[in-house]
Amino acid sequence: MDVVVAALVGLAGVACVVVTLLSAVQTVVVPRATPVRITRWVFLGMDAIFSPLGGGGDYRRQDRVRALYAPLSLLALPAMWLVLVLAGYTAMFWAVGVRGWRAAFLESGSSLFTLGFSAPVNALTALLVFSEAALGLVLLALLISYLPSIYGSFSRREVMVTDLETQAGSPPFAATLLERLARIGGLDDLEWFWRDWARWFADIEETHTTSPSLVHFRSPQPDRSWITAAGAVLDTAALILSTVDVPRQPAAELCIRSGYVALRRIGDFFGMPYDPDPAPDDPISIERAEYDAVCQRLVEAGAPIKPDREQTWRDFAGWRVNYDTVLLRFAWLCRAPSAPWSADRAIPFRRPMLPRSS
Repeated sequence: MDVVVAALVGLAGVACVVVTLLSAVQTVVVPRATPVRITRWVFLGMDAIFSPLGGGGDYRRQDRVRALYAPLSLLALPAMWLVLVLAGYTAMFWAVGVRGWRAAFLESGSSLFTLGFSAPVNALTALLVFSEAALGLVLLALLISYLPSIYGSFSRREVMVTDLETQAGSPPFAATLLERLARIGGLDDLEWFWRDWARWFADIEETHTTSPSLVHFRSPQPDRSWITAAGAVLDTAALILSTVDVPRQPAAELCIRSGYVALRRIGDFFGMPYDPDPAPDDPISIERAEYDAVCQRLVEAGAPIKPDREQTWRDFAGWRVNYDTVLLRFAWLCRAPSAPWSADRAIPFRRPMLPRSS
């Protein structure tokens, strides 16, 4: 019976270590949004700690608190991996003859942190000691190599977010951008703008699915956010295509598609619900009165507006419906600063404890 119990405990330890190693590899090495339970649980656990700390009160205080969430969650990941490896090897040491859980724990800790105060008693325990020490170093090396990649992607994302402030204000708003373009005669010359932002959307789709923690990294300035910038750009494209009387801009159509595809792909990792094929006349979060107010602002700025307001409203809603829901859910997930037509009407959703299998 003792042999059976020892074998079961040893197998449980092996399973714990294997699952932890796979979790680390999938989180850090695999270049795709692979569902990882341990990573999801760490981030949800840290969110449960930070949500009460950052709730209520002045937004700038909330932003300072939330700015620590993603970096500390990343640092909590290797700590969790090390704890699980420590627990798994403790079980294995106990199973191979290191009697007493305290002795097995000390053997495991000495090996994992390469302290060397506990010498192996036989060849089998020596093998476990060497493998655990190597695994501990590998886990730490993975995280150290992972951080430069994370911050490189973050920096690349924020350059465009910062640049948008000079064009669309702070917080960014499509109406502000179009007003400024109308006053300087720039409504007909936006090919470069759409191409730059289409590349930006493609970049965040790749980086934010490979490293989903980037979603939670906040901008250096509290009134900026990658998601409110995305909303402002998409709304600008939707207004250009539906409402502003300028020659057709196919690049704007491709930019909208690039944008909502990127947001949906990133949203899939977080289990975010949305309609993958909405009808053009499905309801959107923008009220008709809000749309008319923006049209009036554009007229006063000298922008040419198409005469059939009913048709332009239907066309605008038909573009907006593609990204409306997922944009507003990301605004809630990121606790984004209030911005017109995005974070000012964020939609809460419950993130699943278990990640999707696909």
